[in-house]
Amino acid sequence: MSGPRTVTLCGRALEEPGHICAFFDSRAEEYDILAPYYREGIELDEEVITIVDAEREKDHRARIQAHGIDVDQVTSDGRLQVLQSEETYTRGGRFGAERMYELLQGALAGARHRGHRVRTSGVMDWATRGHAGTEELMEYESRVNFLVPSYDCTLLCVYDVNEISGRMMMEILSTHPYIIHNRRIRENPYYVAPIERLREVLLPGVPSASLSTDSPPLA
Repeated sequence: MSGPRTVTLCGRALEEPGHICAFFDSRAEEYDILAPYYREGIELDEEVITIVDAEREKDHRARIQAHGIDVDQVTSDGRLQVLQSEETYTRGGRFGAERMYELLQGALAGARHRGHRVRTSGVMDWATRGHAGTEELMEYESRVNFLVPSYDCTLLCVYDVNEISGRMMMEILSTHPYIIHNRRIRENPYYVAPIERLREVLLPGVPSASLSTDSPPLA
């Protein structure tokens, strides 16, 4: 893990570890961007962790394979993991910020013990379906920003732009330093530092930095 870290997304190399929200409006666009990101991690001997709904797992594997990645080989040797939302985000039928945070931190710590960095992608479709505990999602999204520099990892959250409300989009933007939109990645001007965001979530009556909804729309 002491070697140089390289994470390339949308043709741009990130200068530091990142927590990224990616907004896609089609599966083709999604995998055009994610497959090279997975391949780079595999080639750099990182552990690539992907999470999708169970009903999408077969399609997910097929799309990765179609982009030239030998899915059976890299899953068998541990360089790629394909997990299901139902056994991670919504295990037991509900989302829990603390439980998911501990699960992620455990995976990062285990990889570091094995001498590997981690990059992830989590498809967040489940968050639009009214699962119990979904109200804790933004607390979780804020907290994982503390893990990124500690473990030199890259965490990418995938959202279907067609399925989320404007309010939810603004909440998502407040918790991610980077954004992918229209096939490009950039620093996110809507981002709120995690200590401020957690104050908003956990202590809503306490004054803190707040989002401006007068900001210009995404380019």
